[in-house]
Amino acid sequence: MNSGAPDTLVLDDLTVSRGIGPVISHVSLAVAPGSITAVVGPNGAGKTSLLESISGVIQARSGTATFGGADITRLSRRKRAKLGIVHVEQGRAIFPSLTVRENLQVASRDRATIDRTLEYFPELEKRLDAPTALLSGGEQQMVVLARAFAARPKVLLIDEMSLGLAPVVFLRLLPVVQEFAATGVGVLLVEQFAQLALGISSDALVITSGHVTYSGAAARLLDEPETLRKAYLG
Repeated sequence: MNSGAPDTLVLDDLTVSRGIGPVISHVSLAVAPGSITAVVGPNGAGKTSLLESISGVIQARSGTATFGGADITRLSRRKRAKLGIVHVEQGRAIFPSLTVRENLQVASRDRATIDRTLEYFPELEKRLDAPTALLSGGEQQMVVLARAFAARPKVLLIDEMSLGLAPVVFLRLLPVVQEFAATGVGVLLVEQFAQLALGISSDALVITSGHVTYSGAAARLLDEPETLRKAYLG
């Protein structure tokens, strides 16, 4: 792995603990600009904890995380965000009393950036002055993603984007993430719908019971269902 590559996120033997023991151990991967890495596996496998350790919500127990060759393992969440590591957490964390426009302005005051972001979500154009509390679940998820895009990330961490959404809405959002990644943003996508996530990803990580059971090309898991099944079984 080339840990010195510009804007590449590299994890080396990262272990994350909660309470008395590790919840995910010995993770190594690289997320390059423009790539999408799907992180899939059974519920409770440690996928969310992995993202939280990357964004700084929790600190890694051991191992290292570097970004563009610089060690970020012990940096605060705020400092990591300033470097361009943006985390979309579970649960559609919006500001419900604020309008769509105001939610986007929390991430960026630059009108041009907001306008470019809205090109990905034309559905939001007519709802800009509506309080986000009045939007549908799908529209609220669009606001969450739009706010993340407006922050101009270099690495985007997305945790269970499909949670609580109708399948048709989720299918609408997946190509948007793919299109955004194509602008040069590295994406780490944790998703319960493995087949759909793998379909837009170049790389994949399967995590089972806190351990990596597959790391490699996403296409291989799609082409070889038995490989995916074995990885899920650990």
